[in-house]
Amino acid sequence: MRSLADRVILLSGWRRALVAAGAGAVGALAMPPLGLWPALAVSLTAAVWLLDGTGSARDRRGATLRRAAVAGWWWGFGYHAAGLWWIGAAFLVEADVFAWLLPAGVLGLPAVLAVFPALGFALARLLWSPGPARLFGLALGLTLSEWLRGHLFTGFPWNVFGLALGQNLWLMQTASLVGLWGLTAIATLLLATPATLGTEDRRAARFGPPAAASCLLLLMAAFGALRLEGSEVEPVAGVKLRLMQPNLTQDAKFRPAQGGAILSGYLALSDRPTSPQTSGLADVTHLVWPESAFPFLLHREPNALAQIAEALPPGAVLLTGAARQEQVPGERGGRFYNSIQAISSDGAVTATYDKVHLVPFGEYVPHLLDSMLRSIGIREFVHIPGGFTPGERRAPMRIEGLPLVAGSVCYEAIFPDEVLPEGPRPGLILNVTNDGWFGRTPGPYQHLAQARLRSVETGLPLVRAANTGISAVIDPYGRVWGSLPLGQEGVLDSGLPAAAPPPPQIRFGNVLLILMLALYGMATLVAQGVGYLPSSVRQTEFLANEEGRQRR
Repeated sequence: MRSLADRVILLSGWRRALVAAGAGAVGALAMPPLGLWPALAVSLTAAVWLLDGTGSARDRRGATLRRAAVAGWWWGFGYHAAGLWWIGAAFLVEADVFAWLLPAGVLGLPAVLAVFPALGFALARLLWSPGPARLFGLALGLTLSEWLRGHLFTGFPWNVFGLALGQNLWLMQTASLVGLWGLTAIATLLLATPATLGTEDRRAARFGPPAAASCLLLLMAAFGALRLEGSEVEPVAGVKLRLMQPNLTQDAKFRPAQGGAILSGYLALSDRPTSPQTSGLADVTHLVWPESAFPFLLHREPNALAQIAEALPPGAVLLTGAARQEQVPGERGGRFYNSIQAISSDGAVTATYDKVHLVPFGEYVPHLLDSMLRSIGIREFVHIPGGFTPGERRAPMRIEGLPLVAGSVCYEAIFPDEVLPEGPRPGLILNVTNDGWFGRTPGPYQHLAQARLRSVETGLPLVRAANTGISAVIDPYGRVWGSLPLGQEGVLDSGLPAAAPPPPQIRFGNVLLILMLALYGMATLVAQGVGYLPSSVRQTEFLANEEGRQRR
């Protein structure tokens, strides 16, 4: 380990950039569908050593921070390129229109997102101190940069580092205390501790941090196991759900001319018996269809509403994703919304939720860039004139036979701070989505894992209907009551898990996260004041100086 650490610390030029990008790419293996969270430990260990090699005591601070940011950018580029390559599949759905933009999605997006780890590395280096305490600086820098990534420029908190620990059922229970951002603060600290095995001389400094991290991970697992043991969840009385997953590909078949055939297929699939105990729709109280269910405006099609009403049992409700149009005086063409609509058994639209957080370039083109991008042939992926309009507010849906519903359309479910609506606490999260743009890639698995973590954070069950999968019903502790595999047509029958009491993350917000980050900052400042300088750091500086003399 010492030899390997010295080699990484002394890297320069293109070799340093290549190792940084490779280390970042290894970290992406910790994300779904593989979920190999120790891979992030390898990645963060390399990050510590890379930062160790960004300067010595004689270097000017500006040069040191610049080298740290460059290392962080390459590290982040490798992480995001390896974790988000599947986005390129969306550019091939209409290849004749969007294929030329594929490099921008596969390489351009990771290049932009890499700016955040670059900022995190620079901040960590600013707080850098010799010895194990420098791990607190790295954790603080990367947690803050990840939080910024999740909020700036509409935010994109996809594959946040905390998700590495948020996939294991026991470990994810810690999210009930500190949420995704707290998990990120924990993961970036604990999984970076193997770095001390290659840089410290004193036995306590070398083996103490990895041993402490192992103990803390075991404590997290024990907390999760105990929390789950005492958390039996009963189904809500009188509710029988049926989720329909049509597995309809996002291609030329999804056109207005095919609307009648698509609706007939949905109704036939929804009424399919799944066992001798389930006779189609006869005993279903709430039928759930995914996002973008129709290639037409459902609320403007009385014949379609009549067919749905005829298929539903008396008193049953259909909850479905659907585009809707609203005419606004003085505006030509009206406004279009990506919505969830509730259809009663008499064919009436009884409740609506309009998606608030739209996907940039997927559902709309940012206003400041609109005219410029359209002039060179770039438009949003959806076939909606001018793109979608965001909903005005997150209001709960009131559905007959259900507790208050927190509507969530597509990637709204990845935002920890935006799941709950205004007003009274809801009784479930309803997420409708269409991951058909991305085929059989890691994208749908990553999307489900992030939505699942919202249940643990909020203490609410999740009902998720996805066009091509993965559809699932998840209880407020993250346990999957039932699911349909990716790329499979089918229906899922399930009860509705009851909500749990509000966990600390909901009651206290990010208070624990702020306390953790404050402790991290204090630890780095104390270490800088003490001036701890182990012999391994002196040896590293000597090796760096010796290499410089040899080059001269």
